Amino acid sequence: MKTDETPSVRILLVDDNKLGLAARRMILEEAGYGVETVISGEEAWEIFQNRQFDIVVTDFRMGGMDGLQLIRLIRDSGSPARIVLLSGFAGCLGMTPESSGADEVLTKSNKEVPELLRAVKHLSVKAPPRKAAASAIPRLVKRKSTAS
Repeated sequence: MKTDETPSVRILLVDDNKLGLAARRMILEEAGYGVETVISGEEAWEIFQNRQFDIVVTDFRMGGMDGLQLIRLIRDSGSPARIVLLSGFAGCLGMTPESSGADEVLTKSNKEVPELLRAVKHLSVKAPPRKAAASAIPRLVKRKSTAS
């Protein structure tokens, strides 16, 4: 049963598929979460910088900025927001939390709804944020010279 109280967990939901976005929003709001939706990574980043969110649920493949690029920006910002990465390609691309920088990686499938609700519930409990994935952020590393 819904209450009139302000939701304690704020979710930013990002997907360029408007039907999927609407369906996920309805599911999360029905579970009592406060949800804001956007249809691009660029729009998500703009809103994220000006509002506070506890959890970001983002699609991987979108036109323009993809989910990994958005995750990198969020992680680099130092935000404690938790992140769920959704992708129909997660399995075949071998995406993991470690390789993506997300806290959870979910495959779009017939099991997506219960998995999304489980992940959001789990991530609602505050814990230290994950660091950005090394594979998602190219870094220049200086090697020490072995010559004396």
